[in-house]
Amino acid sequence: MSILVTGSAGHLGEGLMRRLRAQSRDAVGIDIKASAFTGQVGSIADRGFVRRAMQGVRAVVHSATLHKPHVATHSYQDFIDTNVTGTLVLLEEAVAAGVESFVFTSTTSAFGAALKPVPGGPATWITEAVTPVPKNIYGTTKIAAEGLCELFHRKHELPVLVLRTSRFFPEDDDDASVRDVYQPANVQANELLYRRADIEDIVDAHLRAVERAPALGFGRYIVSATAPFGHEDLLALREDAVAVVERLFPDCRELYAAKGWRLFPQLDRVYVNEAARRDLGWEPRYGFAYVLDCLRAGMDFRSALAHEVGVKGYHDRVFEGMPYPVA
Repeated sequence: MSILVTGSAGHLGEGLMRRLRAQSRDAVGIDIKASAFTGQVGSIADRGFVRRAMQGVRAVVHSATLHKPHVATHSYQDFIDTNVTGTLVLLEEAVAAGVESFVFTSTTSAFGAALKPVPGGPATWITEAVTPVPKNIYGTTKIAAEGLCELFHRKHELPVLVLRTSRFFPEDDDDASVRDVYQPANVQANELLYRRADIEDIVDAHLRAVERAPALGFGRYIVSATAPFGHEDLLALREDAVAVVERLFPDCRELYAAKGWRLFPQLDRVYVNEAARRDLGWEPRYGFAYVLDCLRAGMDFRSALAHEVGVKGYHDRVFEGMPYPVA
């Protein structure tokens, strides 16, 4: 099966191409930027370029996108052109080429305002049943692109799976108040409790989705590390998350203290990956229990793939004192 990977110069695209090459699978990467993993350079909004790239392709993994870090540096029209028009062109050309499996990388950020707990209320329990309330152009265009994916399944019988991925990028947090208090590795370890996944698990979910799309037809799935919490923990997570985590992981306090790390005092949400594990046959390896196992062994909890892909940034320029400007 020949696989087309869009956004092959980005974090996920490179991760996918590295895995596919390691497996000696037939795959081509496309991106607007040249890279060691980009076979063809061009825009996904350019129909002629996409049509040429789609020749002989049986599956598409569409990870190319403008991201949240671009909100302050790119126009609304830029987001429409890439995230909506680009997705439409890919879907139309996939149908024309007889593609058998289409996987679209969306984002848990698209839930937007739905992620925020009510004042004094419990942390939010985020499943695919939660209605997104996008709060910026990034989330708005990703939800619009999801709608196009569903339309093309219904109208053209294109097998499409949408993966709403949580954080997996290695860059520093965009919140200065977090950067000032927590080391980057500490932040990312904490986030594996409720809102992060390792890129190796994200890549695995996408490739499993490629295989499962023809049988499933259409579906939306949250792809995040398996959270250790239940409904009964949600109120306590808002009041004293440290106590909840230390109850579930009794040696966490000692292991964190040895690193000079701290848990977050409150958690505002929990991403639930049950549907993805059930329907895709996906079992993420990199969760908070794994972090603690690595701390006991004196190892880095991030995967080899995370280190291979590394920190890319999202812009061609460096911003002083911040990973990227926040709108």
